[in-house]
Amino acid sequence: MVISYKENPSLSVEVFMEILDKSTLGQRRPMQDVAAMQLMLDNANVYVGAYDGDKLVGLARGMTDFVFTTYLADLAVDEAYQHHGIGKQLLKKVKNMHPRAKLILLAAPAAQEYYPKIGMQKHDYCFFINDVQEIK
Repeated sequence: MVISYKENPSLSVEVFMEILDKSTLGQRRPMQDVAAMQLMLDNANVYVGAYDGDKLVGLARGMTDFVFTTYLADLAVDEAYQHHGIGKQLLKKVKNMHPRAKLILLAAPAAQEYYPKIGMQKHDYCFFINDVQEIK
């Protein structure tokens, strides 16, 4: 299997949704809302795709300020292609696009054991709010 990697590939929302679904991330995204998925695709500014021929088999999608922080919103690898180093290579490619920026992500529960194995450091100080009413 020869996998090629492309920085900032052109993607349709259908292909984006398909790779999320094939990786199981689709369960954690608003897949029923195609307009929202299109906005997620349109408003990220860092993409790396992993391809087996013309078939997208992995995707790293994120937002960066190019210097300080790159937030990785999705690291999706088709389940049929997992355990071949594709996710790790996608992370390397994203990091190399903007080497000064710290790469940050929130792990899905099922992936929490994966990231330390490839060298990512766990951070105990992550905070989030789902709804403005939660701000006191």
